[in-house]
Amino acid sequence: MSAVGCKLRDIAGVLLAGGQSRRMGRDKRFLSLDGRSLLERTLSVLEQACEEILIVVARPAPELGWLRHRVVTDAVPNSGSLGGLYTGLLEAAAPRIFAVACDMPFLSPKAISYLADKNSAADIVMPQLETGLQPLHAVYHKRCLPAIEGMLSRRSLTIHDLVKDPDLRVRLVTEAELKAIDPLLLSFLNINTPEDLERARMLTST
Repeated sequence: MSAVGCKLRDIAGVLLAGGQSRRMGRDKRFLSLDGRSLLERTLSVLEQACEEILIVVARPAPELGWLRHRVVTDAVPNSGSLGGLYTGLLEAAAPRIFAVACDMPFLSPKAISYLADKNSAADIVMPQLETGLQPLHAVYHKRCLPAIEGMLSRRSLTIHDLVKDPDLRVRLVTEAELKAIDPLLLSFLNINTPEDLERARMLTST
């Protein structure tokens, strides 16, 4: 089992930072929370958990030139989060990736390690909360690439549908399992609206 504090070497951390924030009305990547941007907060946790890190963006992002990690642009334009996942899998040197959205300010290294250790033979290890699947807080193997390529060619861009592929081995991790390491499930809180941001700011001030 991967010990917390010991970086994962067979899983690359892939930060999906597309830059499109329609519901927020401004670029979520640079929203400030407790003195740091959402991107910086999420990235700092990935740096604790993974040896290899990639940042995937929808289009060239010179504003991210200060980052010391690789920034790669979507291999298939206008394909949403599925395109970002595909790009991360293509570009990663590691056989597996932990894919996460950049708007999860309470991401937990313990949660990442737990998913990484859950079933190394699975093609997908994905949390399934009572509110639904969490495809942008999940582990994917490069064996998913052919299935994703097929979805992209059909313009079927819903990541949730990937778990239905009969050729992929999927391990769904229940909410009860996750609450054992993250009782309030804060690592799954994401920032989509100004109200979400205000809630996160209240949490950091308590």
